[in-house]
Amino acid sequence: MHMLEVKDVHKSYGKLEVLKGISFTMDKGETKVIIGTSGTGKSTLLRCINQLDLPDKGEVWLEGEEIAGRSKSINRMRQKIGFVFQEFNLFNHLTALRNVSIGLEKVRGTEKEEARKRASEELKRVGLEEQAKQYPAQLSGGQKQRVGIARALTMDPVIILFDEPTSALDPELIGEVLEVMKGLAGKVSMLVVTHEMGFARNVADEIIFMENGVVVESGPPKQMFTNAKKERTREFLGKIATLYGEE
Repeated sequence: MHMLEVKDVHKSYGKLEVLKGISFTMDKGETKVIIGTSGTGKSTLLRCINQLDLPDKGEVWLEGEEIAGRSKSINRMRQKIGFVFQEFNLFNHLTALRNVSIGLEKVRGTEKEEARKRASEELKRVGLEEQAKQYPAQLSGGQKQRVGIARALTMDPVIILFDEPTSALDPELIGEVLEVMKGLAGKVSMLVVTHEMGFARNVADEIIFMENGVVVESGPPKQMFTNAKKERTREFLGKIATLYGEE
């Protein structure tokens, strides 16, 4: 049994068909990276996995349980799925520590003291123990995103979904977020939508190239970067390499 199974997921908004039958699996501790041009449905796919959007057709299985469209168990299943957003989505009126601990208190009913202790541990893990009492307005973009990662980790999710976690950051702050993510690789299951090809090449167990709502090709980084089977994959990776200066 795979930890995550996505089977033939379709999603349309009005007449626009965004996902046209996406299927893949993930096992515990794996890091998979989804790449592709903007507007190919990568973010929509993540939203269908954690049920922010419901697939029109297809199934999503998490730890052997089918979750797509199951309203009765939605909150329980969502607790198993961490989500790190492009735009941080922090509570501006709460300190970094409270941003991380509040989910445990409100969703899990954890005692305040215990929740804060756990939140402190996760802030330390992402290198932000000294910023615990600061508010989001006092933090850099990279620090805010690391708070977002700590918040996801605190809930002990089965998998964390990352939706372009560095795209809203200034270039010099991207590295600190990717470093934290690299440190999680193998310990936490991660499904990452990103344009960071260095991260994809060095950290991913598998790269999934999506375009126009379908999976064009997937495979381990070495194969995808040096020996992609599809012409379109080679073309896309070549363009990305030129654009981002990858070797």
